[in-house]
Amino acid sequence: MVKTIAEVSLPVMEKLKIRKNRLTGGREKEKKRISIVTGVHGDELEGQYVCFEVSRRIQEHPEYLAGIVDIYPAVNPLGIDSITRGIPAFDLDMNRVFPGNRNGSMTEYVAARLMEDLSGSDLCIDIHASNIFLTEIPQVRINELHRDRLVPMAEGLNVDLIWIHGNSTVLESTLAYSLNSTGTPTLVVEMGVGMRITKAYCDQLTDGIFYVMKNMGMWSGPAKEVRKPLIAAGADPVSFLNAPVSGVFLSQAKHGDSLRKGDPVGLIVDPLEGTIRERLKAPADGILFTIREYPVVNEGSLIARILKKEADERA
Repeated sequence: MVKTIAEVSLPVMEKLKIRKNRLTGGREKEKKRISIVTGVHGDELEGQYVCFEVSRRIQEHPEYLAGIVDIYPAVNPLGIDSITRGIPAFDLDMNRVFPGNRNGSMTEYVAARLMEDLSGSDLCIDIHASNIFLTEIPQVRINELHRDRLVPMAEGLNVDLIWIHGNSTVLESTLAYSLNSTGTPTLVVEMGVGMRITKAYCDQLTDGIFYVMKNMGMWSGPAKEVRKPLIAAGADPVSFLNAPVSGVFLSQAKHGDSLRKGDPVGLIVDPLEGTIRERLKAPADGILFTIREYPVVNEGSLIARILKKEADERA
């Protein structure tokens, strides 16, 4: 059942509508609820396929569902329509206005209504992608304040990495922070690249969602076994590699590679003179989980992130 949860009048007789699709099955008193949210940033499209695939699989076998699955594919529809990260015309990042205000501006009102509608979910999954410059392996990012509650949930999502962030680095105005702070467990998923759909990553996460649903007693159908993720924790778990010079980046490594300090990561070349300006090497032993996607780089551009071997709590 498709329902409009927020509606705001726009110029020229148009309306902004935030909609969800509710899929439900089983007896009312026993229903748990999982909410899948994406499209907070209009240039992050990986979640669009996940929403489609979750809905498709459930509608193919509705008899397996014993709970409520709420799907919110486009909570920033203006951004998606215009292929912009924020809300066009307002030049505003929607993930910086939560928990919102029912009596505030248009964006604050929409944020408040979304918070109200999501509150009380047994689990909320907030799906993001990277920007157009970087590709991320499927990962869940968690505020250390909520690690005890969220890590066991995240381990079932079939991601490659769980990255636990220090509280000082987490913005309080995000959807996930606001929901977690008010008692609704929320996992932030980052994967893929901006403005694209990486089907393999989306299928991987979708399998994880059904595995979690099965463990919650919401899904009686088949669910694939999930991989055990790396866990990035500690005071300084990640090593960053930035471009020391400008030029065109040519990758020599790929996602998931296990690197030793000094292993080649890529080249920065000068197309005009036909020269190699810099040979980039891994700054530490570990797993490569972020790699530059957009090849043109300036001095200081982020090239890669490596989970340090000693920071993986599985080791």
